[in-house]
Amino acid sequence: MGLDRSLPEQFLRYVAALARGDLGLSLTTGQPVLTEIAQRLPASLEIVLVALVIACAVAIPLGVLAATRQGSWIDQLCRVVTTAGVSLPTFFTGLLLAYVFYFLLGWAPSPMGRLDAMFSAPREITGFLLIDSLIARDLGIWWAAARQLMLPVATMAIFVLAPIARMTRASMLGVLSSDFVRTARAAGLAPATVLLSYALRNALLPVITTLGMVFGFMLGGSVIVEKVFGWPGIGSYAIDALTASDYAPVQGFVLTMGILFVLVNLLVDCIYLLVDPRVTVES
Repeated sequence: MGLDRSLPEQFLRYVAALARGDLGLSLTTGQPVLTEIAQRLPASLEIVLVALVIACAVAIPLGVLAATRQGSWIDQLCRVVTTAGVSLPTFFTGLLLAYVFYFLLGWAPSPMGRLDAMFSAPREITGFLLIDSLIARDLGIWWAAARQLMLPVATMAIFVLAPIARMTRASMLGVLSSDFVRTARAAGLAPATVLLSYALRNALLPVITTLGMVFGFMLGGSVIVEKVFGWPGIGSYAIDALTASDYAPVQGFVLTMGILFVLVNLLVDCIYLLVDPRVTVES
């Protein structure tokens, strides 16, 4: 491992290995770190992406309604949901959901892994069970995978719903009081047109920025969620490696998370161009 060499030489050897795509070997499994990360990363991304979609589908309409109906029960509901989302840690939410919906009610499957032991995983194409089962045209496996996702996705969605809803509400309040919205209303445009085409589109830029930051929070939060639900993702892989003092997987995990965070922020900048034509590449 080159540990008998000087620190500068160790660092240069490590950087040279990175340039070749070599993240080293795991001491606990004996497998290349890059191979294990590539196998486990889709499991983590499946939770994060599905939870982000569900959180946006709930938080953005909730924030818009709270901004357009200040002081109403919808506004109060938005405040309660955002306060609960900020206050409750992910491990507590996950354990509570598992206790209620699996242990007490029996509505959810056993929170252990991506797929029930009664089912065989479809042929791996993308690594995402929901997509691979659709490609294999096996709706039984798709439903089984979706049921296993329910509790961890709900835990993650509650965690990120709060900042998205709060930012949507605050941004919409600022836009609704602007001059161009008052002008659109005075011109006799339909309320839905004013709300969606004018107000919401201009209010989305801060929300999109929040999504980029929220994705980073979700990558960190997925570590706890995966341990709670026995999910074989990259987060649980890093925790097991850290417990065993296996540093190569931990370094690979940190690098992977950093690269994903940079790519997501680059994607956010590209989305700016689609949402607001005034944003240019030069700016």
